[in-house]
Amino acid sequence: MSANNCAVACCRENQSQIANRQSPIVKLVIVANVSKPRVRQAVEELVPWVRQRANVVAVDTDSGIDLTTIDTDAILVFGGDGTLLATARRLHGRQVPMMGVNFGRLGFLASFTPAEFKDNLEKLLAGQLPISSRQAIEASVLDAEVKCDPTDSTEVAAKRRFVSTALNDAVVTAGPPFRMIELIIGPENDPGVRFLGDGMIIATPSGSTAYSMSAGGPILSPTMEAICITPICPHSLSFRPIVISSQNKVLVTARRVNRGTTLFCDGQESTNVKAGDRIVVQRAARDVLLIDNPASREWRMLAEKLNWAASPRYNASTK
Repeated sequence: MSANNCAVACCRENQSQIANRQSPIVKLVIVANVSKPRVRQAVEELVPWVRQRANVVAVDTDSGIDLTTIDTDAILVFGGDGTLLATARRLHGRQVPMMGVNFGRLGFLASFTPAEFKDNLEKLLAGQLPISSRQAIEASVLDAEVKCDPTDSTEVAAKRRFVSTALNDAVVTAGPPFRMIELIIGPENDPGVRFLGDGMIIATPSGSTAYSMSAGGPILSPTMEAICITPICPHSLSFRPIVISSQNKVLVTARRVNRGTTLFCDGQESTNVKAGDRIVVQRAARDVLLIDNPASREWRMLAEKLNWAASPRYNASTK
């Protein structure tokens, strides 16, 4: 095993140990998306109740708190999956467990319902809720005119013009005027393959049930060590999604793009992509820690939230 792979393996082992801890929670930060009317009401009703049971260090309703330095044992996220994704990125790799309470539409990552919150907060404070480690990815953009070895992480970090992390996916979209774009995509140390179409999705296992699934990508178990590459409307009958090891870097070179071609990370942070630009996507140095709902089960969530494995609606028998 190379020194780099050994370091990565040690990092993953340490993260696994962090994820499996179940120590009592004392200090909390609450991040609330009060643009949702139900969240504003919940903050007014639930924050006093939480304060009676724990030390609420701060209530953040405008993304004004630096989550990388604030002293807290866990973060309660009131909103939806989008609020949780934004909160994870604001941590910049700091591993603070997040408990997502879903006031949105789906709630894959924010797995607790408002009705389940009080009972489960008591368990959280007692250190009785499981914590899982979720793989994140880092996307860097190198300008076309910049000379850089995209396989050298240190050099990429020094010369990139854009970087962002994503818990779900990094997506290159064609953008206006919506003509097909041409990309070269492949793993590191590989010449890659030519792609013509509307864009490309590079998803984590957690993000495999989001945009990637809608574009025909496979559903991955959230604990898999993998990255899924899913084409968006490829001009080919045989360009299928592919799953690779998360130890691989994915290199995307823009050959022909539109003026509006854009790289999005979790649909929130973005940058324009020009012809000749190179995008380097790799596993982030640190995973994201999520507090899991013990009542949720992976297959059950797929069935209930996405109608996976739903039976046909047969006509009633007529005799």
